Amino acid sequence: MDRLSSTSNIFPAGRDDFTGQLGLIWQVIKEPLIVPVLKLLVVVCLGMSVMLFVERVYMGVVIVFVKLLWKKPNKRYKWEPIKDDIELGNSAYPMVLVQVPMYNEKEVYQLSIGAACGLSWPSDRIIIQVLDDSTDPAIKSLVEAECQRWASKGINIKYEIRDNRKGYKAGALKEGMKHSYVKQCDYVAIFDADFQPEPDFLWRTIPFLSRNPEIALVQARWKFVNSDECLMTRMQEMSLDYHFTVEQEVGSATYAFFGFNGTAGVWRIQALNEAGGWKDRTTVEDMDLAVRASLKGWKFVYVGDLKVKNELPSTFKAFRYQQHRWSCGPANLFRKMAMEILKNKKVSLWKKCYVIYSFFFVRKIVAHIVTFLFYCVVLPATVLIPEVSVPKWGSVYIPSVVTLLNAVGTPRSLHLVVFWILFENVMSLHRTKATLIGLLEAGRANEWVVTEKLGDATKSKLPAKGTRKPHIRIGERLHLLELCFGAYLFFCGCYDFAFGKNRYYIFLFLQATAFFIAGFGYVGTFVPHS
Repeated sequence: MDRLSSTSNIFPAGRDDFTGQLGLIWQVIKEPLIVPVLKLLVVVCLGMSVMLFVERVYMGVVIVFVKLLWKKPNKRYKWEPIKDDIELGNSAYPMVLVQVPMYNEKEVYQLSIGAACGLSWPSDRIIIQVLDDSTDPAIKSLVEAECQRWASKGINIKYEIRDNRKGYKAGALKEGMKHSYVKQCDYVAIFDADFQPEPDFLWRTIPFLSRNPEIALVQARWKFVNSDECLMTRMQEMSLDYHFTVEQEVGSATYAFFGFNGTAGVWRIQALNEAGGWKDRTTVEDMDLAVRASLKGWKFVYVGDLKVKNELPSTFKAFRYQQHRWSCGPANLFRKMAMEILKNKKVSLWKKCYVIYSFFFVRKIVAHIVTFLFYCVVLPATVLIPEVSVPKWGSVYIPSVVTLLNAVGTPRSLHLVVFWILFENVMSLHRTKATLIGLLEAGRANEWVVTEKLGDATKSKLPAKGTRKPHIRIGERLHLLELCFGAYLFFCGCYDFAFGKNRYYIFLFLQATAFFIAGFGYVGTFVPHS
């Protein structure tokens, strides 16, 4: 008995000693190391927050002036419809190439090809070019058969394939421009596989280019057909609506520059060739081309009134891949082009400052990093280290104003603004990681995963009422990074609830819940494998 009791007393003492040693180590490194580093991070984050705040306020002020005082693009560029010419006949109309790049687009290929073939334009002055990079032979056959079906109706449609996927979408577009029949074309309209332009799209865009020889690009706005599919698509709509209603409008009205969205736009082929054509050095070939064309002195026009229907990614997996590409690509392009933009002599100093500072640095780098670093790492850490504090203007006032300025682009979703904040913070984890990969040109810098389109797949694959739900493997939905950060934020929230004074725990518990929901895969539409 004595031996047993003496043995049982060893472990509690050992645990106390171990805990005491950890506490001692923490106290030793906290003051000289952790506190100064955290204070520095707070200063850096506050500086980035101010940069983002100034950028958003500036954009808000300019967009108000644009809406109230600026002329609409139609009047600013003297838009006039192209008129019939009895003598010239259809030759009075410019020759237009319509490119539809696609890759294994089983769910949407009919919609996109049908919409492209349905464009209203003189039939002998338009060429539809389907660039099929599909690797699935069955899907290839379906796409080719669809092209043949439209060709039998008298549509001038070309089905083009290649023996490799080098350069991905940029490579396909580049190869498409090499065909002999393209030489007769003046302009090229581009539509991704899930985009469905209205029949009058060319009538509303081509006159900008034909009447204004200095314009290289006419960009239309995106209209999301599945924005009400789930909460995740509503959140995406809020983010993208700000981009289209504010960022694109301001860039077009003030500097005649903005990033080409890669689809739903028309290029002057002369400008495209003069800028060096399509390049596959980054995963944002559209933005790359736009920047290069702008440095040649070409102007861009954004037509916000012209909307093209398309589909938002509704599965969390597809959305994560898309956001990786959209965050990594611009950062990598910034790394490659910053000096080239600075040294350029064809554009004004103000335009160069706008492109480098506002377009790239603040929106594509600072916005992602500060959202994640400040709200998901530094602010929770100050709960554990009370020696470091964050001023109220940095933790409450600036974020509130920035959030409201972002959210006004989608008035119908203002009641969802809290969910949007939490969701954006979760996604900032992946955007920051992708941004750093792009800046450092690390392993996944040139990774390209085509965004999955579902079309009507959700209707056909979701189980009917009363039927047995399909078995879903946990591994398909588990995301460890989100779960780890959810645990970190939950721990910080518990600590703040027990010992803190700032009441950050309200935010921390909500944000932890958002990370856990994403970590367990309960985000977006889940389509089980058939």
